[in-house]
Amino acid sequence: MIESLYQQLQQTIEHLRQEFGGLHTGRANVGMVDDLQVEVYGSHMPLKGTANISCPDAQTIRIEPWDKSIIGDIERTIRDGDLGLNPQNMGEHLLIPVPPMTEERRQQMVKKVHQSAEQSRISVRNIRQDILKKVKHQKDDKELSEDEAARLEKQIQEKVDDANKTLDEVTKNKETEITTI
Repeated sequence: MIESLYQQLQQTIEHLRQEFGGLHTGRANVGMVDDLQVEVYGSHMPLKGTANISCPDAQTIRIEPWDKSIIGDIERTIRDGDLGLNPQNMGEHLLIPVPPMTEERRQQMVKKVHQSAEQSRISVRNIRQDILKKVKHQKDDKELSEDEAARLEKQIQEKVDDANKTLDEVTKNKETEITTI
C-alpha cells in the first residue's frame, strides 16, 4: 500500500515537472513545443512524433519534420498555439525565435506555475484520502489492527509531507527561473 502511494506521488511530481518544462521562460526549450498536437495524416500527433526538435542556441528552436510535406501543418499549429511564438518557414525546417519575456508575461507565467502547483497539491490530497480510506476499510474489516492502521497512517502522512515539500521546491525553482532576467 505504501509502495502504491509512493508511486502515485512520484507520478504527480513528475507530471508537474513535465508541465513546467513546457512553460516559456525566455529561453529556448524543446519542452515548449514537443507536446503540441499537430493534425497530420487525418489524426492528431505530438510534434515530437513528427519531427526532430532542437535548440541550436538559447534563443532559437529548430524543428525539422521527417516528412517535409507537413511543415505547413506544424507551422500553423505553433502559430495558433497559445505560446506567443512566430515560426519562420525555411523550406526544409522551421526556426522559432524565442522572444525575451516582458515583466507582465513573467507575472502571468508565475500565476500559471502556482495554478499548476495547486492542482498537484490537490492531486496529492486526493491520493492521500484514497489510501486512508483503504486503511480505514481494512481496519473496519479487521484485516489490520489498530496499531498497524495507526502506523500506516503515520507512514502515509510522512510520504505526503515529503511529496508536498518536493512540490514546493520544484515550484520555487521554476518561479525563480521565470523571474530571473
